[in-house]
Amino acid sequence: MNTISVTKEEEHRFLELQLLAIESARANDTELLKSMLEAGFNANLQDEKGNSLLMLATYNGSFETSKLLLEFGALVDKRNDRGQTPLGGVAFKGNFDMLKLLLQYGADIDADNGGGKTALMFAAMFGHKEIVEFLIKKGADTTKQTFMGLSVYKLASITGGIRNLFK
Repeated sequence: MNTISVTKEEEHRFLELQLLAIESARANDTELLKSMLEAGFNANLQDEKGNSLLMLATYNGSFETSKLLLEFGALVDKRNDRGQTPLGGVAFKGNFDMLKLLLQYGADIDADNGGGKTALMFAAMFGHKEIVEFLIKKGADTTKQTFMGLSVYKLASITGGIRNLFK
């Protein structure tokens, strides 16, 4: 078996490259990240909290970078250390275009993002009417949605901006 020896300088440089990739995902630096991915960098790299490059890009609204990562094989439902998925994060933030992108690439619409909360529950909790309506039309499960004893319908009816969504 051949062993590869890596110097401390090489380890340090690799760490710097990882941090550069993480910052590129957050800052929508698509060109830099593309060159790294084309050179063989892992599209599923995670930070110290388990956030994947895709999670960081989607949460920060980096649409082009998110699309690039998905094209390079980023796992659309990769969870962070808190069990959250990129879809849950964008539903929480209210980024409708990003939500559609993730669903287009096969995101699990009913994925548990910790404590039984799904993307639909986050959208309802934070009053993102357009996202709530879209997720329901796309088949999100409304029967298991509860938060503090409230159904998703009840929650959506009491949060700001979507009072008349459900009769």
